[in-house]
Amino acid sequence: MESKTARFTVLMDPDKKRAFEMLCAQQDLTPSQVVRQLIREYLAKHGVTYTSKAGSQK
Repeated sequence: MESKTARFTVLMDPDKKRAFEMLCAQQDLTPSQVVRQLIREYLAKHGVTYTSKAGSQK
C-alpha cells in the first residue's frame, strides 16, 4: 500500500452506500480497499502509469 494517502470523496445514494459496505464486509474487505483496487484496475485498463512515492512505477 502507498505510504502517503490523499482523501477522495464520493457522493452516492445512502442505500447504495449501505449495500456496498455490507458486500465489502461479507468479503472481509474495507470499502477503501475495494475502491483502491477498482482505481488500480481502471488505470491499468486505460494504460495509465503512475509512480508511487516508494519509487516503483505501476
